Amino acid sequence: MPEHESPIRVLLVDDHQVVRRGLRTFLEVQDDIAVVGEAADGAEAVAKTRELAPDVVLMDLKMPGVDGIEALRTLKDQGIRARVLIVTSFTEHRTMVPALKAGAAGYVYKDVDPEALAGAIRSVHAGHVLLQPELAEALLADGGGRAPQGRGGALTDREREVLGHIADGRSNREIARALHLSEKTVKTHVSNILMKLDLADRTQAALWAVRNAAG
Repeated sequence: MPEHESPIRVLLVDDHQVVRRGLRTFLEVQDDIAVVGEAADGAEAVAKTRELAPDVVLMDLKMPGVDGIEALRTLKDQGIRARVLIVTSFTEHRTMVPALKAGAAGYVYKDVDPEALAGAIRSVHAGHVLLQPELAEALLADGGGRAPQGRGGALTDREREVLGHIADGRSNREIARALHLSEKTVKTHVSNILMKLDLADRTQAALWAVRNAAG
């Protein structure tokens, strides 16, 4: 990690201490990742996220009391901008769809290869959406990211270009490089896209782009 860059601050959320310990043991040997705290349920996750301001939250879905989806909704309602990566043992799309609609930036399974987990953390921190094609289809079928037909007509040509890159999972920095723009300009375009399409986040924007390109 370059000396001028700060490590990615990560909060671990899981009701099983052995899982949190295993995640911490691996992540603490990564030069560019720092574990800043742990939480055992959704309520504690919200409190610790507000207190510690992590960049990325690794969140289990099924926990006693406040579960991961309810915690996601609370974080979103409170305007907390931490990126949430779901770490789950559930493979059913019906389990993941509500989490992604609630604001998760993506998901990995608990048996993920450690290096792949570190890569996923870096990816969502960079602004990517980790969305497998078959899950995108499930989200679209469920109505996620759905917008009225023709709403995209309000977008400028440049905003359409930016939206296409969002759909490809690119971060603001990568979009800026591809279009020879500043990151600040790209961020403005993204904000305008979300406002014009009445969407909440980049995940919904990516789904909107997939649906309207397909339709």
